[in-house]
Amino acid sequence: MSEFTAELIGTMILIIFGGGVVGGVVLKNSKAEGAGWIVITVGWGLAVAMAIYAVGNISGAHINPAVTIGFASVGEFPWDKVPLYITAQMLGAIIGGAIVYLAYLAHWRKTDDPATKLAVFSTAPAERSMFANFLTETIGTFVLLMGLMFIGANSFTDGLNPFVVGLLIVAIGVSLGGPTGYAINPARDLGPRIAHAILPIAGKGDSDWGYSWIPVVGPIFGGVYGAVFYQAIFLGNFTVLFWITSVIMLLVIIGAVNEDFHKQGARIAK
Repeated sequence: MSEFTAELIGTMILIIFGGGVVGGVVLKNSKAEGAGWIVITVGWGLAVAMAIYAVGNISGAHINPAVTIGFASVGEFPWDKVPLYITAQMLGAIIGGAIVYLAYLAHWRKTDDPATKLAVFSTAPAERSMFANFLTETIGTFVLLMGLMFIGANSFTDGLNPFVVGLLIVAIGVSLGGPTGYAINPARDLGPRIAHAILPIAGKGDSDWGYSWIPVVGPIFGGVYGAVFYQAIFLGNFTVLFWITSVIMLLVIIGAVNEDFHKQGARIAK
């Protein structure tokens, strides 16, 4: 199997299990309906673990453009392979979204709320605030890349590493997933969102393209910053990219705090 095929299949597996658990929890008349956030986060953690078990020994199971770009930014992955990996990840995510649609085929017409249907495919913020939502996705993916590098610096019993990465995803979900649904993966969000846009889902609404850039750009920036931060703080490799991304991170934080300050002021004025 080629690396392209491995990334495609790995990302497809990720979305089948991850999107599938969301469908089970939120769609009407599913036996898992109402099971809650903990079930969703555990489902996504297991989805990542299963994808890594499937293709990790072939492609490294990035299954996430933010991981691919983050590793490349610190010399842990060749830049000439980045377009190949991201293309495979996006195709796998679209195919995975289509398979989730087919798996829950009888439940779309039973579910009235278009936003609930979209939630099976992509993320949406609990509170819409552009800078705050961007910051949340940045922090989540920063922690993801830092965590992957922590895990990589340790030795585990053969076969345990993918499970530990899955636990990292669960930890991010239960701790940081509440504000935005923790995409932390551009392919995980954009691929199924494209599937939602083109599939004949009964009663669907729009695909919320106005928000769609945040779970793409936020994770990419967070992934790069997590990788260069780890290299700088733990390995003493302070690069120009580290300082540039640190300044951008500071500006995002200032923007988010300022945005929240103005919203609080507007609320008090009412």
